[in-house]
Amino acid sequence: MNAPAKIDLDTATTNGPTPADLEITIRDERFNRESTPSRWWAGEPFGTAWHNALSATFPRGEAFFIEAVKAHREGAPPKLEAEIRAFVRQEINHTREHIAFNKLAENAGYDIKAIDERVREMLELTKDRPAIANLAVTMALEHYTAMMAHEFLANPEHFKDADPEVRDMWRWHAVEEVEHKGVAYDTWIHATKDWSAWQRWKVRSLVMVSVTGRFFKNRWVDSMNLLAQDGITGWKARWGLFKYLTVSPGVVRRIFPAWLAYFKPGFHPWDHDDRELINLYEGEFEDALMPAE
Repeated sequence: MNAPAKIDLDTATTNGPTPADLEITIRDERFNRESTPSRWWAGEPFGTAWHNALSATFPRGEAFFIEAVKAHREGAPPKLEAEIRAFVRQEINHTREHIAFNKLAENAGYDIKAIDERVREMLELTKDRPAIANLAVTMALEHYTAMMAHEFLANPEHFKDADPEVRDMWRWHAVEEVEHKGVAYDTWIHATKDWSAWQRWKVRSLVMVSVTGRFFKNRWVDSMNLLAQDGITGWKARWGLFKYLTVSPGVVRRIFPAWLAYFKPGFHPWDHDDRELINLYEGEFEDALMPAE
């Protein structure tokens, strides 16, 4: 059931640039229970490997995001508190659907257990870190998911030839990532309200640089491993994946300006209001439910 989170806008405290009329909708959708595509990205291995590698990190990663945000919800203004609840519910649904999606990869013969195990080992290292550090990492990674989500929705080239049900799952996930893109950031602002603007900027910028290095290194290694399982190795694998990411459709090249914007003093995820992408998705969804005449 799709239902907007209950947020009393009359009494809520606004969260900076986050739109006061933003509604975070819980879209309880299910995908990929029957389909079994292998090279689901138009039969092409490089996009398939990249997205399979990305999806393999989500079940544990999104559980980490949930706990990092929840750890700082005490004392949050009512609007933010409601948005955190909605964020948690959306991320729980994303986890469930990526577990189902990951089974597609396994059913197609891909071994993704090594990816899951590395994520588990990395998250073990976070248990002794200050909670605010985990929130800073979550905030940076949520910016990554929001950037890619915007690109996937704005540029149909990414999924135009993909398996239809897989495409629907990624677009559904992308819509909700755009919708809740400010929640971790606003939680960070709340949790660091006693910090100076300089301290906030310094920490979030340094964390983003660190996260970026690990993100691309690990996803590259994971994708190379999956391509090797497809019999694609050496320069063919490296050039094919590089071209996919930077040339066509070129998601990494296309998100670079949004990544750079993160380092701007006073940055906020909702500096760019891209809710029209959500409205487009919702309109298509409603059209799909209309009975044929």
